[in-house]
Amino acid sequence: MRIVQADISRLDEVTPLFIKYREFYGHLPKPEASRRFLEDRLKNEQAVILVAEDEDTGKVLGFCQFIPSFSALTLSASWVLKGIYVIEEARRQLVADNMINQAKVMARAEGIQRMTVMTGENNTTAHSLYRSLGFSDDAEFHYFSLKL
Repeated sequence: MRIVQADISRLDEVTPLFIKYREFYGHLPKPEASRRFLEDRLKNEQAVILVAEDEDTGKVLGFCQFIPSFSALTLSASWVLKGIYVIEEARRQLVADNMINQAKVMARAEGIQRMTVMTGENNTTAHSLYRSLGFSDDAEFHYFSLKL
């Protein structure tokens, strides 16, 4: 397995996985809007998108997307995981682990001091994955959301 950072040339490979990620969380596929969203993130360098691919076939096995963020309290930069998806036939093959571990290496190299992730309350598989990779539940802050 090879983990590479996606650029605009990988848009057509990442978009179907991004759509599947959205569907997993109960959202409509919206293929054109999904493609535009990813294209904007890549063109404007607003996200770090990693792709896992089979070294032999080049087949895309999964993607993850990190969005840069900044903390006024720690006066530091962080990356927020805002989407990860692994195709069904590649699950339980450490694809997600490898993508996140590669992201950790890249983040440290860029001076990033924290990575955060939010996932569904019922997604216990993801909870276990994140804990196994060193993430911990945030006991200090409770996150709120406001839909505008």
